[in-house]
Amino acid sequence: MTVEAEVLNELHRLRSRLPELTGALAAGADGLVLAQDMPDVQPEGLAALTAAALGVGRRMVDLAARGEFRELLVRGAGGCLATYAAGPSAVLTLLADDGTNIGRLHLEGRRSGARIAELVAGRSADDRPAVRRGEPPTSPPAPSQAHGRILGALPVRIPPQSRYHP
Repeated sequence: MTVEAEVLNELHRLRSRLPELTGALAAGADGLVLAQDMPDVQPEGLAALTAAALGVGRRMVDLAARGEFRELLVRGAGGCLATYAAGPSAVLTLLADDGTNIGRLHLEGRRSGARIAELVAGRSADDRPAVRRGEPPTSPPAPSQAHGRILGALPVRIPPQSRYHP
């Protein structure tokens, strides 16, 4: 099963535990949707705004010397939006109706955020090339070597006289 499918399963489980949720979204810190269960909201737009809020939240706790970012709660007249860190590279955003038990929302949101962080971290570990015991890891060629081969094959045209460099 792919990481995205496992994250989506976690979102479904979360919504079954909290029926007052109207939507759940897991996104990368870059603003791309990992998985979503949001019937009435455009997930791509919310994922991008969530990533921006994550960046602002991280900066705020850093400036105030409050440690690592954990969560952000935004309340509107019709409900709330809660954002939870899901490791260093993902974020979980939940939409809930007005009157939702915020303590329960935080409890379940933190648990799901931790689970999503594990799933995303597992993908990162699986994406790395396997190294056999006793063998040094392989590394790509040094940038100067790679660029030299590529750029050496390209023709370079230098204008005879430029207005910027007489």
